[in-house]
Amino acid sequence: MHENAEFAEAQRNNAENCELFLLCDALRLSELCVSMSSKQLRCDFHISTMAKRNNHYELAFEAYLREQRVAYVAVDEQRRSLIDQGSLKNLDFIVSPSDSVSLLVDVKGRQFPSGQKQKQYWRNWSTWDDLVSMARWQEKMGAASMALLVFAYEIVGNRSPLGPEKLFHFRQRSYAFLAVRVADYIHFSRQLSAKWETVSMSAPLFRQAAIPLDEILGQARCANSREPVGFAAVSD
Repeated sequence: MHENAEFAEAQRNNAENCELFLLCDALRLSELCVSMSSKQLRCDFHISTMAKRNNHYELAFEAYLREQRVAYVAVDEQRRSLIDQGSLKNLDFIVSPSDSVSLLVDVKGRQFPSGQKQKQYWRNWSTWDDLVSMARWQEKMGAASMALLVFAYEIVGNRSPLGPEKLFHFRQRSYAFLAVRVADYIHFSRQLSAKWETVSMSAPLFRQAAIPLDEILGQARCANSREPVGFAAVSD
């Protein structure tokens, strides 16, 4: 109950302080290169409409976007972008489900469940570098953008984080896509490994924060909605 109350209060605070209204113009997805310059940031995104990837989780995510007819650009995540304070890890995708919002996506591929001897469900670890970089990208891209961790769970057992109607089938595999706002993940994550600089959310909190990707896209497409994209309804 304490964790539920803490999560609800944080969501209210985030909703007050980080409202994302659908006000900006659409991304120019026809351009093959996106360049940004400021006093603090200079970067070059090398993008394409269909990235050459050997990561089946990212391939499945990209195929899902194409099936849903959602505009996107795939970023070369192997490059880092330079800033005055060092460098930022590039995100994986910029997704534009409407003319007025940009979703900055880092895809996290996990199996559901993971582990050979001891099955682990809801694994959701991330590196701290990934989180810091994604938060900075949201800051640089402006108020009409939202940084997301999209967990692409490959279903390898009898249980699934989503109902069968929400699974995406691709190349003889089944996937469940769940999105968590980077701001929420940073707030609720705890250190997993000091050596590897990884963090994780507890399973109960993660299940509250994670939203099916189709719902995120549906909210973003609703241009008349005044509810910040990505926030689950929180009752008093």
